[in-house]
Amino acid sequence: MDLVVRGRGIHITDQIRRAAEHKLAKIERLNPRVLRLEVEIIGDLNPRTGGSHRIQVACDMARRTFRAEAWGDDVESALDQVAQRLERQISSYRGRLRARLTGRRNRLQSSRTSTDGSSTSE
Repeated sequence: MDLVVRGRGIHITDQIRRAAEHKLAKIERLNPRVLRLEVEIIGDLNPRTGGSHRIQVACDMARRTFRAEAWGDDVESALDQVAQRLERQISSYRGRLRARLTGRRNRLQSSRTSTDGSSTSE
């Protein structure tokens, strides 16, 4: 997995980069198909946003991209929020995939039993 950390209006230190790697490592464990994570940290002084740091993350997987955004007073709290949002998106996506696959399996099994049952009843 490639992790790209960029900053706008803020200097990205090694400590911030390590924190981003640490917080977003769980996403790769949730889905090993993650190809790239792009983290953009924006130093924002707008009082309407509710925080002075805004973090945007784009998670690229094969045929799918997830995006999350969070604001916080410091980088750590915003990273926590954005990681939770991405984890929630990816886990619900995995749940939908599982449901679709089990639905297919159930339909295949029911069609096999119906064709087998009709041949034995004759």
